[in-house]
Amino acid sequence: MVDAATLATLVIAGLASLFMAWAIGAGSSGSTPFAPAVGANAISVMRAGFFVGLLGFLGAVLQGANVSEAVGRELIGGVSLSPTAATLALLIAATLVALGVFAGYPIATAFTVTGAVVGVGLAMGGDPAWAKYREIGTLWVLTPFIGGGIAYATARTLRNESWDEQATVPVLAGVVGVILANVEFVVLGPPGEAAAISETLAAALPVAPLVGRALVTVLLGVLTALALYRDLRGDADRGQRRFLLVMGGLVAFSAGGSQVGLAVGPMLPLLEPRGVPLVAALLGGGAGLLVGSWTGAPRMIKAIAQDYSSLGPRRSIAALIPSFAIAQTAVFFGIPVSFNEIIVSSIIGSGYAAGGGGGVSARKMGYTVLAWIGSLVGAIVVGYAGYTAVSLVF
Repeated sequence: MVDAATLATLVIAGLASLFMAWAIGAGSSGSTPFAPAVGANAISVMRAGFFVGLLGFLGAVLQGANVSEAVGRELIGGVSLSPTAATLALLIAATLVALGVFAGYPIATAFTVTGAVVGVGLAMGGDPAWAKYREIGTLWVLTPFIGGGIAYATARTLRNESWDEQATVPVLAGVVGVILANVEFVVLGPPGEAAAISETLAAALPVAPLVGRALVTVLLGVLTALALYRDLRGDADRGQRRFLLVMGGLVAFSAGGSQVGLAVGPMLPLLEPRGVPLVAALLGGGAGLLVGSWTGAPRMIKAIAQDYSSLGPRRSIAALIPSFAIAQTAVFFGIPVSFNEIIVSSIIGSGYAAGGGGGVSARKMGYTVLAWIGSLVGAIVVGYAGYTAVSLVF
């Protein structure tokens, strides 16, 4: 039997989780995936917000388990988050992200949530999870270099007149097809597990599992490349726009799979002992992302698409390909990652391929990096101090 005080705390924690999901949908997962497409005039701001909400919801339900588990259980050792701790962590992180949305600066959501959870967890007497911190920190540090570097190289290749664009772009689409073939979905695996498209189809082939999976992966990559090649041969501009929109959709789906864990992860230690399944939490978090994308994303879409760099279709494609790859890597390993960091780094890399900085605002980027660092440190400090103060009062 749950007493009234505990029930009230759980309700507040649930509302804080929904607020966090709304803030993420409005600021990170809702704004960044289609920002390059908007910058390339392939889709309007309002239409981008609509589609990114739907795709983010699907990603949250189908791929949100790994990151949710990591945020809820792997960031601190020795203790389990109490209802009060979870509520404080979510409120602190959501407030910082919401401030970034309304100020027009993309706060790194993963930094704020991770910092807040670590802060309250340490205040509860928990132990630092150094192994997980090294894993997370490695991805966070490498993301700007890997994402920006790949985007720069891809954009330079597409701008090279000695390369046939109608052959180069389909090759890139083939790479995307290979990655997509190995993305895991919960609907393809047994109960409680996920499986990839290549793994599922390979099970029907009369060959060894690894051989079958490799054959299916290559086949899907080739089919994807041929489909885009045919589209480009009919109308090159239309084919590029379609590919750009598909990439935006894939990144939006990946954003939902990663970012929902930041909203519902702190709630898991509270929900599972009371018989609430993870899928129910993911549905609620996905709904929050959707509402956030529909109501608050257009402002941030405009900020990222127009304020950071002026992108054409080629450089936008170059920005989205590494973003999709990094996002799915983070989802697979259960690492909370900021989509603002991924997308902004890729946009800058593809922007510099044009020479002269590609229209990138150095001043804007300086403020953004400071906001990222400040959100992580500030969330840890405020989380620790906030929980300590609440514990003294109550």
